Amino acid sequence: MVNLIWAFLAVAGIAYAAFNGTMEEVNKAIFSTLDEALMITLSLAGVLIFWLGLMKIAEEAGLLAGLAKLFRPVVKRIFPDIPENHPALGYILSNMTANMFGLGNAATPMGLKAMKELKNLSGSDKASRSMITLLAINTSSLTIVPTTVIAIRMKYDSSDPTSIVGATILATIISTISALLIDRYFYYRRKRAMRS
Repeated sequence: MVNLIWAFLAVAGIAYAAFNGTMEEVNKAIFSTLDEALMITLSLAGVLIFWLGLMKIAEEAGLLAGLAKLFRPVVKRIFPDIPENHPALGYILSNMTANMFGLGNAATPMGLKAMKELKNLSGSDKASRSMITLLAINTSSLTIVPTTVIAIRMKYDSSDPTSIVGATILATIISTISALLIDRYFYYRRKRAMRS
């Protein structure tokens, strides 16, 4: 659906430019930003590869397993519908850990696997309570090290690219707590409505 929206916006913009006689400006904008987009992509890829390598080292050293063990009681309380040793818990913990290190690209496959496991667990095509909660947490995404943003700031020669870490931690703590509170509010509201 999102792809259709983006395609519609692109086509509408080009059609509008054609009718207004501003296609030359559109062409200049497209070709002038291609070089910059390519350089940003390459520099971000380098940083992501570096952090993914560190994540792999942390995984091999047992650090991720330790983090998962540390956060398991918290995750179990957030997702009470998931059985104790279900594979979805492991995927959720991996997703949350990757998000904490600002590795959204690495977190996405784990989130998709967790959603697949949660769908199998619910046995329904409708979103379960755990699926909605995972989506809320993944969207708000508690972040300790915002690697992608730091990479962009480094690319544009920021004098202190890591100065945003404190603000990022505070903002994502607030967003994650808010997401959980809103998730719980609507869950209990729906539950009360079903009883009446």
